[in-house]
Amino acid sequence: MTPAEVLDFGRDALWLTILISAPAMIVGLVVGLVVSLLQTLTQIQEQTLVFVPKILAIFVTLVLFLPIMGGLLGRFTEQIFQKIAAY
Repeated sequence: MTPAEVLDFGRDALWLTILISAPAMIVGLVVGLVVSLLQTLTQIQEQTLVFVPKILAIFVTLVLFLPIMGGLLGRFTEQIFQKIAAY
């Protein structure tokens, strides 16, 4: 493999990592902000209140986006195997 191909492979792997983790991270951020805003408005200062809604929301997001994530990962794996077979 040439250095350019290795860099392309690394860039594609990083981009895939971002695409796979983005839905869960975004949902976790939004739920955390909403719960924090609710805590601020009601003046409830319980630190552990954020974790249960965030965990449930991330779990539901992973269940919903799992087919898309699996498809992306499967296509990337096929591309890797095709590149290996080409050499």
